[in-house]
Amino acid sequence: MVASEGIINVHDHGTVVDKKKVRVQCKYCGKVVSGFFRLKCHLGGIRGDVTPCENAPQNVKELFRNKLLERKIESLSKEVDELNNPNLPCKRNCRPNLNSVKHNKHETTQTAGSCDGRHVDMDPALEDSLTDSASLPYGNTGSPTAINCKEGKVSLSRKAQKCIARFFYETGVDFGTVNSPSFKAMINATLGNGQMVYNIPSCQELKGWILKDEVRDIQEYVKKIRHSWASTGCSILLDGWIDEKGRHLVNFLVDCPQGIVYLRSSDVTSFIDNVDMLQLLLDGVIEEIGIENVIQVVACSLTGWMGAVGKKFMDRCERVFWTVSASHCIELMLEKIEMIESIRGILAKAKSLTKFIYGHETVLNLLKKHTLGRDLIQPSKIRSAMPIRTLENIVSEKLQLKNMFASPEWNTSVWASRTEGKRVTDLMEDNSFWTGAGFALKATLPVVHVLCLISQADKPQVGYIYETMDQLKETIKEEFRGKKSQYMPFWKAIDEIWDNFLHSPIHGAGYYLNPSLFYSSDFLGDAEVAFGLLCSTVRLVQDQRSQDLISRQLEDYRHARGSFEEGSAINQRTSDPPALWWSHYGTEYPELQRFAFRILSQNCDGASRYGLKRSLAEKLLTTGRNPIEQQGLSELTFVHYNLQLQQFQSGKKCDIVAEEIDPMDDWIVDEAPEIVSRNVPSSRINLGFTEGAINGDGPSRFQAKKEPL
Repeated sequence: MVASEGIINVHDHGTVVDKKKVRVQCKYCGKVVSGFFRLKCHLGGIRGDVTPCENAPQNVKELFRNKLLERKIESLSKEVDELNNPNLPCKRNCRPNLNSVKHNKHETTQTAGSCDGRHVDMDPALEDSLTDSASLPYGNTGSPTAINCKEGKVSLSRKAQKCIARFFYETGVDFGTVNSPSFKAMINATLGNGQMVYNIPSCQELKGWILKDEVRDIQEYVKKIRHSWASTGCSILLDGWIDEKGRHLVNFLVDCPQGIVYLRSSDVTSFIDNVDMLQLLLDGVIEEIGIENVIQVVACSLTGWMGAVGKKFMDRCERVFWTVSASHCIELMLEKIEMIESIRGILAKAKSLTKFIYGHETVLNLLKKHTLGRDLIQPSKIRSAMPIRTLENIVSEKLQLKNMFASPEWNTSVWASRTEGKRVTDLMEDNSFWTGAGFALKATLPVVHVLCLISQADKPQVGYIYETMDQLKETIKEEFRGKKSQYMPFWKAIDEIWDNFLHSPIHGAGYYLNPSLFYSSDFLGDAEVAFGLLCSTVRLVQDQRSQDLISRQLEDYRHARGSFEEGSAINQRTSDPPALWWSHYGTEYPELQRFAFRILSQNCDGASRYGLKRSLAEKLLTTGRNPIEQQGLSELTFVHYNLQLQQFQSGKKCDIVAEEIDPMDDWIVDEAPEIVSRNVPSSRINLGFTEGAINGDGPSRFQAKKEPL
């Protein structure tokens, strides 16, 4: 029996040979399969659990293949129920249409091409055209789910399309990549095992309805975060830089416990020397957020226009604090320590060692043999931490390095007789180098640990930064066994940055209001802390009556009276983050509770920890586009940065250690280009040296007390 167009019965193409086991034999090639469904796959040429029939007529193959693909697409179309939402832009609601589909089974409608939300009957000619086109254009014509059976092409569900688009929006990959044959092959192989070709979103779709949907989603995300600002307060983070064109650019981020959001980008080049204009720009950002919601502005630098604005900000804005990124200031501390003569000399010698080893392949291979593949250079996304981490690795591989430069392989190599080889060999035998390296690590490793751990912390830090800096100094003192002549130069370097740049009154208030520290036996409430508490009260609480109430309520907090008595127990004050503790035990003191909660909900680190790429902002701030293009780029920038920050907030973060060694780093070659440091988050502040600790010659003995963040 010859199959007729659109009507097909599988029983006409096979014979049951075993009713009990439902075994069916193909009439064309004689192959026996299990059941009529597998016979359909066999006849339709759908590979999987059965081989295709090579003898079946072409029209039979096509009809069965179309029927099976129709069933597959009907299953896929269940994922796009949201297409029935009349609020979706520019959509065409339609069922998958095949040559064999009967028109009386489905009533197909579309949204008017003008995107006005009106529904009209689909033109039969357009309905028929669905069988000839693998996909339909989006934007003004809709978002279909369609198939071309002859070509085996299937359009993705709306959800799948948005997932692909989000990859482009988040990473900043050029939209033209969707036209890459390799990218298409990857999608097809991933989704369909190479059996079907999927119509991935086009460039126009990425710029059209999908971007509009994503903008709405991100706006809702930002809106939820905005609602929390009134209760927790927030911090404005300034992410400034100079691009290749010499422009002074800045991104404005807003940080609070609920999440981090990108607000806007600005080009301040034209008024870079006008502090009043810069202040007006900042005033506009504060007004947009709500001055009653802003606790502090966190600058990413001490120099340039931020330094100039910072000097006058506190006088001009009486309700908001100006602070500098803690990680930036700690990097400055590390740089000052590294410039001390004894430390600088050791680092120079260590650098000469790594340059020699990594500059010659045979020597590097010999190193890997003796260290079992371990590297000396420790790549880090915090650029300033790399030299100290590398020196730490050199000390930890001391025995292996000595054995390497005393080995027969080295002694018979060409480098052993050359001047630079002899110099490095002598360095490995120089006890003063190893003693100096241990000395340098005692002074610098504590700073590196604080830098890395603050950069990685995912909890508000204002309540801990004061104590952390005290712990840092005490750790260095312990490393030098209390010898004042040895540790004081490093203390002075730390104090210079802390006193002049990092310290803010809000840090003293956070220290005082942190119950895990305040009720501990070693709490030190000196004049600096008292001033910080008073200054924060006056600046953040405008109502005189509320200020008076806070002063009285602080007495109960100070003496652990009322609900504070229960909260002062060690289990209660150390098990919860400080802000959460106040929400539990401060309800009897609403004015003090709100004041403390808002301070302790802030972070002390800047925007660099998020590692945002700046290329899209640079493109956005370049003039010359028409208004429509500029609006589209503005929306893309808004989505791009907020998606990255959303991923950061959700905990999908990368480790602080970089994956690869930069071949142009100045510890490998001379005059390497400067690499911008990136601060990536983690979880706690703990000055105990557990990672890469050095035994014997190493400095890491002191274990600082642990406090929850």
